[in-house]
Amino acid sequence: MNRKSLFAAVAAAFIVLPLATALAQHSQPSGVVTLGDLEISDAFARATLPSAPVGGAYITITNKGTAPDTLVSASSPAAGDVSLHSMSMEGNVMKMAALPHGLDIAPGATVAMSPSGFHMMFEHLNQPFVEGKTVPVTLSFAKAGSIKLDIPVLGIAATGPAKTSAGMSAPAMTGGMKGMSM
Repeated sequence: MNRKSLFAAVAAAFIVLPLATALAQHSQPSGVVTLGDLEISDAFARATLPSAPVGGAYITITNKGTAPDTLVSASSPAAGDVSLHSMSMEGNVMKMAALPHGLDIAPGATVAMSPSGFHMMFEHLNQPFVEGKTVPVTLSFAKAGSIKLDIPVLGIAATGPAKTSAGMSAPAMTGGMKGMSM
């Protein structure tokens, strides 16, 4: 290898590797998006009927850090309001309750939203959630900051994204830091 080729290879490594590492931190091909110490995965929304006033979306949040964080709020241009809720059984009755202070994620913990548990409720929908499309949402965390995601819309009775043979979620959501395009 001559000096010119060696210089070009070294220069390319200094340019390409940091860029690839930065992109991988925020949007990973496995459907995992990283924001600070948090990993967000398994995102999906359920398709809605054409005149439905509300819709639901679900994610899994893993806190890889040593400090707690809180999902404080969610917002979306797809709805007039997005609120965080929990579902629980009290006797034979399913109860839903708003989480006005957000959803806490302890250090080392994973919190999985689901149709029968924690969820994001999109109220006053601007249009139906259509299977195969995505729903834009911005998640705001107390410590990690905010992230914009495009959450895939699955079938009306979906219970979660399909898993690949490697156990990873599919389809992948897209996301990035506020102000960044990925």
